[in-house]
Amino acid sequence: MDQEYAISEWHDTPQVYQRLNELIRQPMRPIRRECMDNFLKYFETKCARSKSLTEQAQKYIPGGVQHNLAFNYPFPLAIEKADGAYMWDVDGNRYIDFLQAGGPTVLGSNYAPVREKVSELMQSCGPVTGLFHEYELKLAQLVNRLMPSIEMFRMLGSGTESVMAAIRAARVFTGKKKIIKVGGAYHGWSDQMVYGLHIPGTGRMEAKGIPGSCTSNTQEFYPNDLGHLRRLLTFNRLRGGTAAVIVEPVGPESGTRPVARDFNQKVRELCDEFGALLIFDEVVTGFRLGLGGAQGYFGIKPDLTIFGKCISGGYPMAGGVGGRRDILMGFAAGIGGTGERAYVGGTLSANPLSCIAGYYALLEMERTNAPVIAGHSGDRLTRGLNAIIERHHLPFVAYNQGSIVHLETSGVMLLDFHNPIKLMRELKPRKHMMEEMGAAYMSQGLITLAGSRMYTSMADTDEVIDDALARFEVVLASVN
Repeated sequence: MDQEYAISEWHDTPQVYQRLNELIRQPMRPIRRECMDNFLKYFETKCARSKSLTEQAQKYIPGGVQHNLAFNYPFPLAIEKADGAYMWDVDGNRYIDFLQAGGPTVLGSNYAPVREKVSELMQSCGPVTGLFHEYELKLAQLVNRLMPSIEMFRMLGSGTESVMAAIRAARVFTGKKKIIKVGGAYHGWSDQMVYGLHIPGTGRMEAKGIPGSCTSNTQEFYPNDLGHLRRLLTFNRLRGGTAAVIVEPVGPESGTRPVARDFNQKVRELCDEFGALLIFDEVVTGFRLGLGGAQGYFGIKPDLTIFGKCISGGYPMAGGVGGRRDILMGFAAGIGGTGERAYVGGTLSANPLSCIAGYYALLEMERTNAPVIAGHSGDRLTRGLNAIIERHHLPFVAYNQGSIVHLETSGVMLLDFHNPIKLMRELKPRKHMMEEMGAAYMSQGLITLAGSRMYTSMADTDEVIDDALARFEVVLASVN
């Protein structure tokens, strides 16, 4: 049988955690100072225009950069061109692109057949009308065919908006207030979700400018700790109940804290037992792990599913929430409302540009089997990274969930409030080490997500991956 999903084999989760725990128990192993200084010279000598542009941007843009995925050390690069497996900066330097816009471009960047369809639309209709367009329907029908749990689908402007809408719908449908997330997971930046962000146990630490009342009904449990989840659900039942549990199905931060193979099934069972809805945040995993998403791979039917840029193949103003018909019918539509349904809005939601891009991106992914090809590239990259780690006797950890590849060198993402003293003492130095690793990779022509995560695409041929591995080895061979 042809492989349907990007994950050829689920990782041995206990073994991954054993290696990760060994990594954070050890002293850091940064790049040797003289080597790091040499890597940093690249930015001064080869990236002069990027530096000039970002210095000018600091006068008008807070921090000089607007995208939360931009790598800022020693300064952000200004990108001029993206195509397939590569990006080029304004100084003409080429990079292997393992960021892939944060995950949605499984076909590779700026994929020509989709770009041509978007260009045709722009000639006839333009990007937005404010009225219904046929491709809204075509996209919703296609998503329903690929993910049968999506009985109805509402397009929105981003993953953040989609989470907001899903939580609102869950509260309307259940009549309950509490929302439980996994600590460390990222579900956008709405007021109620900036809680337990990035690091489990931190609660409102990142909630600057957000009144306490906004997160008073948000709770977190430690990754993989089903006993903790059960205790929260039990406690909430005495106080009116839980509206929903929301998870990233491969684990917080796209599997940076990976989950056991049966984790989602057990969460599903707990939700059923306590009358809570299960929300899958498939902003990254939707279509990247396969056209059936993580829910198809794990064989779990969530009540609601969140999408982000993956719903439009990386084109802008893209997100959505789908799921059970009886829940989705709780959304108000059209101008105004009657006060009986959850209000959702967005004048750019379901614009023709995003809908036609998503429709043809998904058809091309189906035609080419792009998720599986990208997954094979992720497997090859992970095998090669582990070989380098072993060859140089390093404590680093590489593992993957198909085309989502993790390379943990500093272990900063594994710190949490189980050991608050270690967290406070090591958070900044480990974060700086991760920044230096990312800068070193970039100096060798490799763009990653924060120096610790890579997304492979259909454009990553064996030759591209092998070239990338040679570049990674230059950096990893320079470690103390």
